[in-house]
Amino acid sequence: MKPSPFVYHRPTTLDQALEILAEVGADGKVLAGGQSLIPLMSMRLAAPAHLVDINHVDGLDRVETERDGVRVGATARHAAVERNPAAFAAVPLLRQALVHVAHPTIRNRGTTVGSLAHADPSGEMTAVLALLGGTVTLAGRGSERTVGAADFFQGPLESAVRPDEVAVEAFFPAPDGRTGSAWAEVSRRHGDYAVCGVGALVTLDDDLRVTASVVGLISVGPTPVVVDVSDALAGQPHDTADVVAAGALVRAAVDPEPDIHATAEYRRHLAGALTERALRDAARAAGASVDGGDA
Repeated sequence: MKPSPFVYHRPTTLDQALEILAEVGADGKVLAGGQSLIPLMSMRLAAPAHLVDINHVDGLDRVETERDGVRVGATARHAAVERNPAAFAAVPLLRQALVHVAHPTIRNRGTTVGSLAHADPSGEMTAVLALLGGTVTLAGRGSERTVGAADFFQGPLESAVRPDEVAVEAFFPAPDGRTGSAWAEVSRRHGDYAVCGVGALVTLDDDLRVTASVVGLISVGPTPVVVDVSDALAGQPHDTADVVAAGALVRAAVDPEPDIHATAEYRRHLAGALTERALRDAARAAGASVDGGDA
């Protein structure tokens, strides 16, 4: 199929893009990587009258690592974030999750910020942002605001981005202390959306005992789900922590919907099993870390 007719705009500055979006309002859509938007348009599931291509706006493709985290610009490709050694050193969970996003060809074009703005509850990066407590910066004509992950994802394919705004940057905070991370997911085929996916963060004290543990899940709700499981693991040695109890907490916390790919009960089972796996791997990574950085 072919998209409905639309007017194509190619601004070269952010101000130009914002002026166009302010004029066209809800009839406009921002094009960055297009790996989600273009298929929707081709299937006539989305029919914007105006397409605003921001790929020619300078400075939006940055991947910058700071002491407290990683900043990713609106047109930075998944592959650029995945392959950035400084970003991996600061926030290993970024690469751990990104390698599960679709296929390399998609990651070479798709954008990390675009996937967040798309707000697909099966998208890996939504849970990464939510788990890390990250933010998205939104620019409008003459204004800018920063929205935390808890408020950014508002429903399936629904984010806090207004029609006259561009999501210009996402910030992924670096975990504090001796923290390890891991990602685990199950999909029907490699590259498909996950039937369930789980990211985990485990923080240890100097005696390698768990002080905090939290997981973020995809495909089990209308938005990414974050569950603090610290009570199940706190004070336990990192290599013998009771991840089974944590898995039980997560199974009780999620309320997935059935669909053509999986029953609700199967998704709930996966949420618990993948939580155990991800926590075990994250604890192992934390135990192997040096000065708070993953080995």
